[in-house]
Amino acid sequence: MNVALVVLDTLRKDAFDSHFDWLPGQRFENAYSTSHWTVPAHASLFAGKYASELGVYAGAQLLDCEEPVLAESFREAGYTTRAFSANVNISRPFGFHRGFDQFEGSWRLQALSENVFDWDGFIAETRESGPERYLSALHEVVTGDCDTVPSLKRGALLKLRDLGWGKTTRDDGATEALRFVRDTEFGDDEFLFVNLMEAHTPYDPPEEFRTVEPPELNGLRATLDEPEADPDTIRQAYNDSVRYLSSMYRAIFAELREEFDYVITLADHGEALGEYGAWEHLCGLYPEVTRIPLCIWNGETNEQNAIREETVSILNVHGTLLDIANLDGESRGRCLLGHHETTSREWLAEYHGLTDRHRTSLGRDGFDTERLDDEMHGLIARDYYGWEAIDGFHELGSIDDPRERIDALVDCLDRRVVENDVAVSESVEAQLRDLGYA
Repeated sequence: MNVALVVLDTLRKDAFDSHFDWLPGQRFENAYSTSHWTVPAHASLFAGKYASELGVYAGAQLLDCEEPVLAESFREAGYTTRAFSANVNISRPFGFHRGFDQFEGSWRLQALSENVFDWDGFIAETRESGPERYLSALHEVVTGDCDTVPSLKRGALLKLRDLGWGKTTRDDGATEALRFVRDTEFGDDEFLFVNLMEAHTPYDPPEEFRTVEPPELNGLRATLDEPEADPDTIRQAYNDSVRYLSSMYRAIFAELREEFDYVITLADHGEALGEYGAWEHLCGLYPEVTRIPLCIWNGETNEQNAIREETVSILNVHGTLLDIANLDGESRGRCLLGHHETTSREWLAEYHGLTDRHRTSLGRDGFDTERLDDEMHGLIARDYYGWEAIDGFHELGSIDDPRERIDALVDCLDRRVVENDVAVSESVEAQLRDLGYA
């Protein structure tokens, strides 16, 4: 049996509804993430527990938990495990390659290879020098220990991006992911993970999908102050990016359905676009951020286009994967296939403050970050979502004693407290900055 797990990073539920009506499968109308950003959400997806239990959150971004992750469980059961990631956070430096026989990445991840010349570090160090600096870099590429051809390609790509030339300079990895899926000779018993980043900032799709110029947006600064760009332009640029993501994923999905028995499509989190004065996804548990699309396609099911109304968590995706592949392992989530929810279930969403990178950057620019460093939680229940925010407690729907329910759920967690924020190279730092993570 072949199983594919595809994360459409930063895709809002309403944007999914608007642009992915072509995608077949059981659609879950009330699915939520366990977190508001990539690293802890993927940790929950991979290991079946809350990120606080795994010790993966702001200030501790390394996936070094004792629990087995999905790729390890699949490989132990005899599966070939492959991954393609376009997200720098989901990469080797952060330990997310665990269990994968093959771990490939977009141009962003290729730039992190130890054998590729560190163009990002070079540019940062020689920014005040003249054009002759590139002759020095080329000499280092040709005569140094790095791989010459990939290093030259990387340098050319960066230059083209600076000049705004070339269609591929406006793609955050989807074209490479499509090529990877088409070129791979999948066999029997395959597990494939894919992360696509086209809905993530900088909201910069190819020219033919743009209806506005890509705006400048730093979500944390915009939330603490206000966005520099026009809010309507930001929203339209996000919509343009999602339209492009839909187009590319349609082609990728067409390839996957020929090779895979199951294709599970979801987001790791959504995106705030001005709701509650918030922008992007790094500063709170707003419903536009924690509610996610989830669609499970099984070529043999009779419920291909069923709408599922029960309230579920990204943890259920982990439980579903264990169940359909008959894998050993523990999960907080149960399988979503074969039966519907019959009892009420409540879930948490977690916020654990800022990363050191953001705290330093914001403090340097005069922002008070103290209010963004408090631990906060969201409560997910049937017909209800309540969340703690920097300006108080907010609710959609009504439920008895929500704060007490949150406290009870938090008290049940066996939390792992660690301090292992990853020391990254200048290349990784540059890619994180480009995506708003530093």
